[in-house]
Amino acid sequence: MSPPSIHYLFAYNSLQALGWAFALSRILSSFVITKSVHGAYASAGELICLLQTVAFLEVVHAAIGIVPSGVVNTLMQWGGRVHFLLVVVRQIDEVQELPSVFITFVAWSLTEVIRYPHYALNCIGNCPSWITYLRYTAFIMLYPTGLVPGEMWLMYQALEFIKKKHLHEDLFNRLPFSYYIFLKVLLLCYPFLGLKLYLHMFKQRRSKLGKHHKKKRI
Repeated sequence: MSPPSIHYLFAYNSLQALGWAFALSRILSSFVITKSVHGAYASAGELICLLQTVAFLEVVHAAIGIVPSGVVNTLMQWGGRVHFLLVVVRQIDEVQELPSVFITFVAWSLTEVIRYPHYALNCIGNCPSWITYLRYTAFIMLYPTGLVPGEMWLMYQALEFIKKKHLHEDLFNRLPFSYYIFLKVLLLCYPFLGLKLYLHMFKQRRSKLGKHHKKKRI
């Protein structure tokens, strides 16, 4: 990898790490002050929307080959989060204070305050082994927590408001189905899509931690 690419990726991952750390601090501060899980979106929702939108650059990074990630899995992960944030949560005020938003945001934020520092430190060849271990272990609990009681449960709760408000009707008026039907079908597919990504992460874990263990033994 060329020095400009290394410097760019270090800067990008460092800024994302700081952004997610700030988002997590706002969510937890709101929880401590109010003793309620209902203020997660109000405290950090717009920041998380921005961070996740900017993360489309990671799809570009994979596509042009400056990182070894697969384009399809990166796009699936990014697309799922952006749909959840911008198409559902941001558009429906009634769901923004639900506990599922708090669960999702905390799971995402904890994941990213591990993942981005890991990437940034690897750019300069100075990543501690414990961060590598956390990067490929924390997801075991955080990913299903964010997915099931977080994203999936919130989208299920959002269905009644989508139907009542005819949400995104203008975008689907030329299609033989509404956004409400689309989301119901998507929810049926979500466990299978989520399992695909989850198993992929276990494959990465075996690869990365296996290599790290061999290096330590050597």
